[in-house]
Amino acid sequence: MTVENVVDEYIRTHLESQRLHGRAEAVFAANGATHASRILDPFRPYITHAKDSRKWDVDGNEYIDYVMGHGALILGHSHPDVVRVVQEQMAKGVHYGENHELEIEWAELINGMMPSMERVEFFSCGQEANMMAIRLARAFTGRRKVLRFEENFHGWGDELTAYISGRETPGVVADEVVVIPGHDINRVEDELAKKEYAVLMVEGGGAHMGGQIPWDADFVRALPGLTQKYGTIFLIDEVVTGFRDSPGGWQATVGVTPDLTSLGKTIGGGLGVGALGGRVDIMDMLKPKPRPQQYLFHTGTWNANPLTAAAGVAACKLYKGGEVQRRVNQLGAYLREKGNQALKERGIDGRLYGRSIVHLYLGPIDYEPSDDTLPPTNDIRKLMAGTSIRMRLCLHLLHRGIATMGARLFILSIAHTEEDIDQTVKALVDSVDAMIAEGTLKQDSLG
Repeated sequence: MTVENVVDEYIRTHLESQRLHGRAEAVFAANGATHASRILDPFRPYITHAKDSRKWDVDGNEYIDYVMGHGALILGHSHPDVVRVVQEQMAKGVHYGENHELEIEWAELINGMMPSMERVEFFSCGQEANMMAIRLARAFTGRRKVLRFEENFHGWGDELTAYISGRETPGVVADEVVVIPGHDINRVEDELAKKEYAVLMVEGGGAHMGGQIPWDADFVRALPGLTQKYGTIFLIDEVVTGFRDSPGGWQATVGVTPDLTSLGKTIGGGLGVGALGGRVDIMDMLKPKPRPQQYLFHTGTWNANPLTAAAGVAACKLYKGGEVQRRVNQLGAYLREKGNQALKERGIDGRLYGRSIVHLYLGPIDYEPSDDTLPPTNDIRKLMAGTSIRMRLCLHLLHRGIATMGARLFILSIAHTEEDIDQTVKALVDSVDAMIAEGTLKQDSLG
């Protein structure tokens, strides 16, 4: 299949999606998309419904879904427990504008799984939780500066995005943010020793969706001691990894207790949510106090609304036993094993790595790690390279019934099956073979 043929064939089988995309371009600024990762040339499919591990578009095409609500749907699409409670709550009321029991039960479930979250505060999304974390840390410490790591993503707000993939984001004002390379503990201490930083932020699992650039566990374990020594708040952003790696989150798997933790995605059972929790003394900055004492005023129309809380309670009840995490990690291991075996058999320079979010690396193999949760290179530039190639691969995969986030990763849920994964591996290898045949993928161009 030639370069032009795959695009032509994709359009031919997605004519209604093409029509809707034309309408979208007239109302949405970002090439007709409402999220940067949904931009694709010529367009992504327009979905009508989804169930378990599958979703269907307006043209009747079926996909094995590895976008999974950008990581929120570890239970798969339309889990019956979540659907039932949401339907029941919709009849009772979407928004009371008052306190209610579900929000307490939800927070208790989160605290029970993640004891470091001694107090919990709810938001509309994970980014809002990170924004509040910065404000809380500043109020608590009396400092202004924020210390972050290269490529770690915490949202699109000014002090959360700053520099991604080596590029400064236009319009960002983040004068109090310092971004440093990861895995340089001496640099971390040099910065913290200045005693200027309110908070040190770390993306759980590693940079980009749980670890496209993974953390060395020993490096992360050294951070709490340094932040405590120099009076800086230590935040782990578990918006992606929270309750995905284990009932205790990624922090439990590496054995680290942060001062603050931000959550999102999975804790809402598929509905939009964020949460921030941590030490009582820090979180108490939100408690009203008489003058001249200071406290933070937190509002938010949709904070812990009954509909989202109902879904969150149902989901968190399923997470607390650990079976969800065991199953999704088993599926991740199966995908890595089968996928890497197929890539090696065809002599393709590329590997799958990660945990329940499996990342795809295409490029030179510097070494074969003994642990396939790690990539075959430590070179960040190599890990982040090949955007145009990935976009091309994403189109090929969609054409073969596999939906991914830009062919960068495969987000697994308990609804996926080994049969889904076998079909996915075949589609991946067939796509790579097709790209080599059409000349859009060359082994020496991947570095």
